[in-house]
Formats: sequence, C-alpha cells, structure tokens
Amino acid sequence: MLLEIKNLFFSHRSDQRLFQNFNLKVEESKIIALAGESGCGKSTLLNLIYGLLDWQQGEIIFDGLPVLGPDHNLVPGEENMKLVAQNYDLMPYATVAENVGKFISNIDLEEKKQRVQELLKVVGLEEYEYILPKYLSGGQMQRVAIARALSVMPKLLLLDEPFSNIDFSRKIELRERLFKYVQEKNISLIISTHEIQEVMPWLDQIIVLHEGRLIQNDNAEETYKNPYNQYVASLFGEVNIFSDEEKSAFNLSKNFWYPHEIKIADTGKEAVVVESRFAGSYYWTKVSVNNKQLIIYTPEKAEGSVQLSFKD
Repeated sequence: MLLEIKNLFFSHRSDQRLFQNFNLKVEESKIIALAGESGCGKSTLLNLIYGLLDWQQGEIIFDGLPVLGPDHNLVPGEENMKLVAQNYDLMPYATVAENVGKFISNIDLEEKKQRVQELLKVVGLEEYEYILPKYLSGGQMQRVAIARALSVMPKLLLLDEPFSNIDFSRKIELRERLFKYVQEKNISLIISTHEIQEVMPWLDQIIVLHEGRLIQNDNAEETYKNPYNQYVASLFGEVNIFSDEEKSAFNLSKNFWYPHEIKIADTGKEAVVVESRFAGSYYWTKVSVNNKQLIIYTPEKAEGSVQLSFKD
C-alpha cells in the first residue's frame, strides 16, 4: 500500500472538525480524483498528506513510513512525494526551463537538458523554455509547476485543481499527455478537481468528500452509475432527483437520473415541454410530468406533449 490514512482527526479550530476518524488507502500506480464542493476539504487533505499541516490524532503512512507535519520537520514535505498547490511557487528570475530543472541534478547537464525538454513537451510549453514566469499566464505557470513536480519522478504526485486556469482547448491536450505520462512512469496521482467528468476516462478511483467526511470511494463507473446520494450524483452535472415516493409512483429502478438517461419515445410517461434550448451537441430541454419538472437532453428541439422513457 503506497498511502494509508488511519483514524485521522484534524481541526482548524476547536469548533470546527473537518476530518474525524478519516480512513483512506491508496495503491501504487493509480490515478485518483478527490471530488466535492468547495470547502469540503480537498485542498486540506492534500496538504495533510504532504505534511504541510499538523493533525490532532491518527496516522498518515506513506511508502511504509509515517508522514510528519511541520511541528516535526524543519522543511515540511515528504521525499518521493510532490504537491502542486494553486500558488505555483515559481522562481521569478529563472526561466521556464530553469524552474522545471530546479530539482534535477547538474552532474550530467546534457541529460538534464533532455529531461527538461521531455517535461516541457508533456505540459505543452516547449516554446517557452527561455521565458520568465512574469510573462506567462496563470495557466502557463500552472503547467510549469506540474512539469517541475514531475522532474523528480515522485512515487506520489498531488495536484490541487491543476486545470483551473487553463483554456478548454489546452486542457484536452494536457490531460491526455499528463495522465499517459504518469501511467507510463508508474506515478500515483491524486488530483482534486471540480471537473470530475472531464477527467473520468483516466480515473481508477473517485473519492468523494463532504465536510471532511468520505462519502463514497469507488471506481469511476460505479460512482457515476450508483451514486451514494444526491450530493454525489450532482458532482457529475445536472441530475434529476426522485424521492422514494416519486420513484414508486413513476415505477423507476433508482432515485437519480441523469438527463441523457431520460429520452423521448413512442410510449412512456406523458410530459409537457416547458422549454428547449440549443446546447451544442444536444438540446437542453425542461419537461413537466405530474407537476414535477425534469431536465432531459434531446437530439432536436422539443415542444408540445411528449412521451418519456427512462433507460439507465
């Protein structure tokens, strides 16, 4: 087991208990997402794992050894682990290449140069090696920080909202390069994100947090198809929630239905279209069924009375 958290208790102050009896196991060579709304504890958990915060009770074991917080370490942080937080912490008067190569040995300068070039390619910044950070956008600085963290080949890489400042067109390319790279190098990755659906194809595991509690810990498919509750389901986007009474009245198999799972059919539940708006590859359509409004995705603009079929 690469990382194990046992009975963790952490509080910022006496009246706020963010983590209580928190337990978690992370295996080697896994890509894991921390999911949850803002303030649920994602960034705090990453800081605890990396040893930037002291906790009150419990243990964090990394690679067989206990993680110790700043009260026990003159320089906080763990060997063989890297954290890329949202402040980037780049050297302002060093070039992009110098920042990326900060932790790489100078014994073989040619090998170091090749390694830096390799990492710049991973994050798509090959043309920026001689640029100073002050001339970069926030998203570009974020990518430099990721490349620098990868330079030491950590066993565990922690990324806190790594794509938050990156343009959508760049995200697609960066995600694929980054996830393929850590898989090839057998680097375990824990990533906190608000964009869970955008990283799902690469995930081995999703850990859902809510107010410091672990709500669900499953593979991506299980989490998406069988969310523990409404909170988990809503992290994947829009979702239609049915109470147990409504589930029975509609004769449904589950309480949570994503918009694409409800389709207009030849037969089914009578519904009236409230509005239908173009949303790119589909129409965002709101319908009313027995005074309950639902969101569905339709291939064409819908109007009038329709029949709904529920298929998961």
